[in-house]
Amino acid sequence: MDLDIDVRAVADLAPDERRAFFERDAGVDAVRSDVRDIVARVREEGDVALREFAAEFDGVDVGNLDVTDEAERAAERVDDDTLAAVRTAVENVREFHEAQLPDDWEREFSPGRTLGRRFRPIDRAGVYVPGGTAAYPSSAVMGVVPAVVAGVDHVAVATPPAEELNPVTLAAIHEAGADRVYAAGGAQAIAALAYGTETVNAVRKVVGPGNKWVTAAKAEVRGAAEIDFLAGPSELLVLADDTADPGLVAADLAAQAEHDAAASVVAVTDDEATAEAVVTELHERVPDRERADTIAAALSNDASGVLVARSMPEAVLFAEEYAAEHLSIQAARDEDLLDRVTNAGGVFLGPYTPVAAGDYASGPNHVLPTNGTAKSFGGLSTETFLRSSTVQRLDERGLDDLSDAVTTLAEAEGLEAHAESVRARFDESDADEADAADSDGANADDS
Repeated sequence: MDLDIDVRAVADLAPDERRAFFERDAGVDAVRSDVRDIVARVREEGDVALREFAAEFDGVDVGNLDVTDEAERAAERVDDDTLAAVRTAVENVREFHEAQLPDDWEREFSPGRTLGRRFRPIDRAGVYVPGGTAAYPSSAVMGVVPAVVAGVDHVAVATPPAEELNPVTLAAIHEAGADRVYAAGGAQAIAALAYGTETVNAVRKVVGPGNKWVTAAKAEVRGAAEIDFLAGPSELLVLADDTADPGLVAADLAAQAEHDAAASVVAVTDDEATAEAVVTELHERVPDRERADTIAAALSNDASGVLVARSMPEAVLFAEEYAAEHLSIQAARDEDLLDRVTNAGGVFLGPYTPVAAGDYASGPNHVLPTNGTAKSFGGLSTETFLRSSTVQRLDERGLDDLSDAVTTLAEAEGLEAHAESVRARFDESDADEADAADSDGANADDS
């Protein structure tokens, strides 16, 4: 294990060092061509391609691609404590995501002009649950539960095949409420969910984290199916002041670095003694971890580090530009710092809110934007699986009040028929009123 990390000053970072922090790359471009070929084969060959790729990439001869029955029985193979933990996570995640459900609404904005909005779930969603070097039952919970809460009719899960599928992951998929489970991984699984095969039903939207092959495949199928977003390796930025416990900061950095050698983990503080202590703690703690080599590689990459800012405002500016997937604030005035931060996927306040709690069971979703995209959108949520429609009703007065504005703008755009569609309603109305007036006059003369 070779841990290469020391303290650097934010102000002294060279341009290439700043680019490494702020222009993080998920590595998608390097595999895009290969992924395009994989997606095309699955689209054309269906189950045959899935089985061949399982043998090639996973070293597994897949019999049944549909393993829903196995997922339904998986709880029998999971110890009681682990199953209870899964159910706690499902319940907490469900409760948080139920609170996100928007209400339909409608109100009269002006006389005769009633407007509203309504929300309806998509009918079919696909969730990718990673496998490979580690099992991720937590990703099953985070992907499936929001879709179920939103009311999606059919929630399908794809997870990489194995000689023996992880029973905890399968149990979590079932406990979360998935309808079908498929033994398919990588880019080929994303293609199967997007286009369908003889076994896999095509879905409207594909969500969930994965490696660069999965991310590239999501980019490739977008259009055939919508996606949540393109996510890269895990990220954490810790804002710490001189009241932060360096051991806890180091523990949180190591925890996120554990995910992937390409993970990005950063601590920024305005106190040099705290920064030095964090580095010392990392050197002491990391060798004892089971995934020490992965942690050391992540901590040593160009997008990771322990930095000293000249002030907390400078630290906040760095955090805003970094736009981390996970932002931990361990400082005496954490709420004040939170008010000054807008770019973060998920925020964790205080020393007793480790990111690991959010990774598993506190309630908010752990599928969050990476690579600085937290500047543009948020993480997976109930709304991810909903569509909204606007509803409007105008009566004669409501349209009359708008008619001048509508017809004027329509004519300014050269769309005469648009303007006429408004005038026609009043021309007919005026004609009816004139006929009625003539009729009343004639009746009066007759009398």
